[in-house]
Amino acid sequence: MKIPRIAWAAYGFALVIIVLDQLTKFWILEGLDLREVGRVLIAPPVLNFSYVENDGVSFGLFGGGSGRWILSLFPLVVAGFLGWWALKTDRRTLIAAIGLIIGGALGNAIDRIQYGYVVDFIDFSGTGVFPWVFNVADSAINIGVLLLIIDSLRSERKPTVGAAHEKA
Repeated sequence: MKIPRIAWAAYGFALVIIVLDQLTKFWILEGLDLREVGRVLIAPPVLNFSYVENDGVSFGLFGGGSGRWILSLFPLVVAGFLGWWALKTDRRTLIAAIGLIIGGALGNAIDRIQYGYVVDFIDFSGTGVFPWVFNVADSAINIGVLLLIIDSLRSERKPTVGAAHEKA
């Protein structure tokens, strides 16, 4: 089976996100030693780096040791489905969305498998608007979901060939 060139773009986006996510987490853990320090003030109160071990999903839901392997397996299944979907589409926004979500899902899955939790560190909680601590993978997933919504809205507005003829 030949992989379409546009699908390679999704896989490329995913790879970039995985590498960026894992490099930033390595830097946080080994370079800044944030695990020991706990918090580094970057631009207080707006941006700080705060060490958080997230063993659940969003907002710590389903945390605890028993969910580790389910929460590790689920993103692998999602990434597999999205990788297949990338083979079937030719829309650029959708390809970018798929790549970002795959990369984010796999970046966090690597953490869960390696540590038993996801390493979160980007902290905008000092603003009082966004209380959660997150990472590069989480950001990629959120941007990818936003792009999925944008792509969906765009594709709904485009009339199909049959619909254009029916109005005439």
